[in-house]
Amino acid sequence: MNNEYFMQIALKEAQKALRCGEFPVGCLLAHQDTIIAVGSRKGTTGRVNNEIDHAEIQALRQLSDLSTGINPAEITVYCTLEPCLMCFGAILIAGIRHIVYAYEDVMGGGTGCDVSSLPTLYTQHEIAVVPGVLRHESIALFKTFFSNPANTYWKESLLESYTLSQ
Repeated sequence: MNNEYFMQIALKEAQKALRCGEFPVGCLLAHQDTIIAVGSRKGTTGRVNNEIDHAEIQALRQLSDLSTGINPAEITVYCTLEPCLMCFGAILIAGIRHIVYAYEDVMGGGTGCDVSSLPTLYTQHEIAVVPGVLRHESIALFKTFFSNPANTYWKESLLESYTLSQ
């Protein structure tokens, strides 16, 4: 698979979220060079933040609605930001074994977890993680987000300061 090609599409999902004022995270699921699901972050605008509708969860919901016989171990997840612990767990439970991400989440990234110490539900298979694909393009979206005073999501956080220092 062409990681940069698919990450470009995930970045377009992130741009879509950014245009709506949302945290600029995009995700897609690919199987044998075919996009089977996409998602972008929702729930980061307004008074109360929704911490469930992450881009990965949006894409996984689409995957669960498909009535295909695709082997989840043959699916690759492409994310513009490293999956958080919740999303990483959901990806593992879904049986997906390949994750490619653009930008490391220094505040909440889950892919660095020692899965060997987790219960067997999460350790049934090895997982391959490829970080840093089109990292600078993803950082540019996050810099745009954090530079806009109207966006309050994760303001004054470690992720904001780390991003703006890049």
